[in-house]
Amino acid sequence: MKFGTKTIHAGVHPDPVTGAVMTPIYQTSTYAQSAPGDHKGYEYARTQNPTRTVLENNLAALENGKHGICFGSGLAAMDAVLKLLNPGDEVVSTNDLYGGSYRLMTKVYERYGIKSTFVDFNDLDAVRAAISDQTRLLWVETPTNPMLNIVDIEAVCGIAREKGILSCVDNTFASPYLQNPLDLGADIVLHSATKYLGGHSDVVLGALVTGSDELAEQFHFFQNAVGAVPGPQDCFLVLRGIKTLHLRVERACHNAAQIAEVLKGTEKVGHVYYPGFSDHPGHEIAKKQMRYFGGMVSFDLKDDRFDHAVKVLSNTKIFTLAESLGGVESLIGHPASMTHASIPREERLKVGLTDSLIRLSVGVEDVEDLIQDLKQALAQL
Repeated sequence: MKFGTKTIHAGVHPDPVTGAVMTPIYQTSTYAQSAPGDHKGYEYARTQNPTRTVLENNLAALENGKHGICFGSGLAAMDAVLKLLNPGDEVVSTNDLYGGSYRLMTKVYERYGIKSTFVDFNDLDAVRAAISDQTRLLWVETPTNPMLNIVDIEAVCGIAREKGILSCVDNTFASPYLQNPLDLGADIVLHSATKYLGGHSDVVLGALVTGSDELAEQFHFFQNAVGAVPGPQDCFLVLRGIKTLHLRVERACHNAAQIAEVLKGTEKVGHVYYPGFSDHPGHEIAKKQMRYFGGMVSFDLKDDRFDHAVKVLSNTKIFTLAESLGGVESLIGHPASMTHASIPREERLKVGLTDSLIRLSVGVEDVEDLIQDLKQALAQL
């Protein structure tokens, strides 16, 4: 089954009771039992919900996995992965990653004796050197947030297998349409389904996908024991969003490519970060492991002034100044003060995240309007 067909049909079947083509929203907290333990596969909605089951099966198919497990947010999904670890264990992570991921590793799990080390995953020797006898997990984000570095998934996950440790790839920026980390050797794939999977900025939800029965069993246990589960309405919204995932992401990618080219030739713009450029350090790897180069573009200003960045951010008419990404509408954000504010400034600067860096989540509007909007905002400087 091809990807576009999977988005609409994989794991989805007409409702057996009514024949409804769209998966119903099973808005219930509990299920009737004929006798104790005698039921129709569902007992309590924290543990299972038919709407959630369909979404989980659909996500597993999109990532070419065996099991999908949904959570209340992307960070709740990440929390389930980190719960696989014990005090004294260590994580080696990409050094350019979502601020919330960094915060969870450093501000929450370090309190429980789980240490995280952040290294440049483009340097495979540095990755190997960072792995100790206590390392249990490699945490990969690619494309990275917000610098859009590209990590060679196959190479890094190969190192994890050599060392006998787990690998998890945060695939949020790419979505299953652009890359499938399980096919490249990853043990676990994570999604903030809030982003491209939902695609309409109207739901918060997270998901894990794996081919391992053992890992899936542990994740389902955490899902039920901790209770960080999405409601049926949220699951329905993500299922609906997925049906146009391939159409939305392809359009966003085409728009982003044109916008990146325009920004690159704009006098007041400094560096433009976009893996579709042939001179991007990860361009060839992106060509190998992604279908397109993504709908995200980051750039900083030539004068690198925070107040100038604020002026641009505050003067767009079509791009909306807001956190998040992956919706049909184009968003503009300031990582240093918004999505990555939890990362210390000195750590941000090490990876090139300057005070003037601006991140674009390019939507599906007419690209000419988006380009004109950015031009008029930059003209305010």
